[in-house]
Amino acid sequence: MVADLSQLVKAYDVRGVVPDQWDESLAELFGAAFVQVTDADAIVIGHDMRPSSPGLAGAFARGAQARGADVTLIGLCSTDQLYYASGTLGVPGAMFTASHNPAQYNGIKLCRAGAAPVGQDTGLADIRGLVERWSEHGAPTPAAGHGTLTERDTLDDYAAHLLGLVDLTAIRPLKVVVDAGNGMGGHTVPTVFQGLPLDVVPMYFELDGTFPNHEANPLDPANIVDLRARVLAEGADLGLAFDGDADRCFVVDERGTGVSPSAVTALVAERELARNGGKGTVIHNLITSWSVPEVIRENGGTPVRTRVGHSFIKAEMAEHGAIFGGEHSAHYYFRDFWNADTGMLAALHVLAALGGQPGTLSALLTSYDRYTGSGEINSTVADQADRLAAIRAAYGDREDVTFDELDGLTVASTDWWFNVRASNTEPLLRLNVEARDEATMAAVRDEALALVRA
Repeated sequence: MVADLSQLVKAYDVRGVVPDQWDESLAELFGAAFVQVTDADAIVIGHDMRPSSPGLAGAFARGAQARGADVTLIGLCSTDQLYYASGTLGVPGAMFTASHNPAQYNGIKLCRAGAAPVGQDTGLADIRGLVERWSEHGAPTPAAGHGTLTERDTLDDYAAHLLGLVDLTAIRPLKVVVDAGNGMGGHTVPTVFQGLPLDVVPMYFELDGTFPNHEANPLDPANIVDLRARVLAEGADLGLAFDGDADRCFVVDERGTGVSPSAVTALVAERELARNGGKGTVIHNLITSWSVPEVIRENGGTPVRTRVGHSFIKAEMAEHGAIFGGEHSAHYYFRDFWNADTGMLAALHVLAALGGQPGTLSALLTSYDRYTGSGEINSTVADQADRLAAIRAAYGDREDVTFDELDGLTVASTDWWFNVRASNTEPLLRLNVEARDEATMAAVRDEALALVRA
């Protein structure tokens, strides 16, 4: 019987419930298909701390070996550590993780050699087709030569690579609370931060794929409540929260206030431009703050606005030779990290910026956080296209607004903008609003929300 992969293979990765939607037998077929589509003679595989991850990774390895590929297993790692391995070894990679999804989920993030993304249009649809065919008609005939299997620990080398990209030698001592959410940050942070002048207060560093303390998604305010309280209780200089596979990092200032990822994007953009002589292109998605392109231009750079989603960001990074890219979702991409996203490197930049001056983080960030935003507001909508058309019609007669449809619908005036876009996977419309002051933002937000939910 053919496997139903319609709910399993997403736009950018594989993700579903184990064993209901997929299991080790299907993982083995994915391994074989991955090798066939990428034409790889060697691959690297890593996995997170979920109970099902080692078994699924091992099955994927068997499938890859049966197609003749040599496999390097790097074991427990963060997703950006897997990207490091793919980049430095020059081979395609597979990371077994479901990021911040609940414990019963697992998935695969795939990349070509040099951490180049694999999505629907860059191989994932072909991989799905092969797995569906083989699950119906039987696994492919093994290749003439069976691939080898070796194990390798890349954690120290990954840490050294990151520390070579940010100068932390002269920073003042800082007290930092780190919430790893029982995810892979508990594995990477001790090695990366070792030897730095940091007093680290660890929270939930125990690797536990059942997430006993809170969901490992720091973008949800409910999941940084503990961190905010601990930063205040400890009198810490800042707090850092990593998601389940530790490729995203969220920052909390000394007041226990969450820092906008747009402010982090602007701060890191300024630092990366300085590293590159005040020149370079920086990518940002269309939901980041007005502050981001302003700071980029003020520091000699060229901002490029793109759609939401890592495959679009990485494509634009490659096309423009961009030095850095940032998203509102706390994904940060670096040219010196194979255009891949690494929350850890962004965190190191924040530590370097804060530790390189005497003031507080909240004071430091005022120049990067200039406007008032609503955050993302989701609404369940039966007919997304109908609502978008209604919103456009409602503002159509106003001479003070402009429209663009780069990703959903963006409506902008001199003092505010908002974007409404449809979810790829759910019957949702996502609204983001920004304005020059709180009152204007609230008024625009309420007006737009009424149209979305009419």
